[in-house]
Amino acid sequence: MNKFISDRVLKEAQYILKNNSTVREIAAVFNVSKSTVHKDLKERLLSVDKNIYQKVQDILRNHLEIRHIRGGESTRLKYLKLKKG
Repeated sequence: MNKFISDRVLKEAQYILKNNSTVREIAAVFNVSKSTVHKDLKERLLSVDKNIYQKVQDILRNHLEIRHIRGGESTRLKYLKLKKG
């Protein structure tokens, strides 16, 4: 893996650990696709740093478990805005 990619992977991992961000938010910050972030954090990070990998996987697993709540909240807010406006 070239140095540019391994540096990006570490920066993404540090960002998610610091901010508890979603994959979509990380993709926007680093100007890459969501697929790239997934590949970086699920596959490449393991070969770069195993300790950070486990912490990041815990965060991603938690995001997956609460995904349905976030989606429902977004929809609720969307319709509240429509109702008011």
